[in-house]
Amino acid sequence: MSNPTIHTIGLIGAGLIGGQVARLAVAAGYDVVISNSRGPETLADLVAELGPRARAATAAEAGAAGDLVVVTVPLKAITDLPLEPLAGKTVIDTNNYYPQRDGQIVALDDQSTTSSQLLQDLLPTSSVVKAFNHIQWSQLTTDGSPRGTDNRRALAIAGDDESAKATVTALLDEFGFDTVDVGTLADSWRIEPGTPGYGPQLNATEMKSALETAERSSH
Repeated sequence: MSNPTIHTIGLIGAGLIGGQVARLAVAAGYDVVISNSRGPETLADLVAELGPRARAATAAEAGAAGDLVVVTVPLKAITDLPLEPLAGKTVIDTNNYYPQRDGQIVALDDQSTTSSQLLQDLLPTSSVVKAFNHIQWSQLTTDGSPRGTDNRRALAIAGDDESAKATVTALLDEFGFDTVDVGTLADSWRIEPGTPGYGPQLNATEMKSALETAERSSH
């Protein structure tokens, strides 16, 4: 573990991305506390797979236990998050806006904000960092490689707090990925669905080019 201030990663959401991030975290030596909307008892199989470093809990308990917390729930569900346990923490946001799932959100449709800014607005004392939103979930545990590997896959992040972004960058490095900084949460549209960086396997140079050529389109 490269960051001595992070021992436990809390996960709110245990879907495809959440499960994969939990696997990466355990493999890197972190403890994980994982939750979903259906209750800890529904996570018995995943916890058994993850081993002694993992336990299931409620969302509030996972938020409280995590030195860093990953929020990986549908965008329409962020208003149901336990906000108080996340106060003051670095919070990774994996989300994307899918109107067909989330319903139309005017502030996103008129481009006056981004989905990650909506989460940051709910968490004024937390440091939200967008990450993991543009890689196919299954590739999280297959595409990582050691630092310095030729053509190493890069993932993009965005955030308003430089220290929080440095923490997430170090974490991604442990998970096997280079990091390219998009900029602030207001800039995070550059790695949303429909942009060149969303989906393909890119190294850092290719990712930077994809982010630079991104154009903002209406939903």
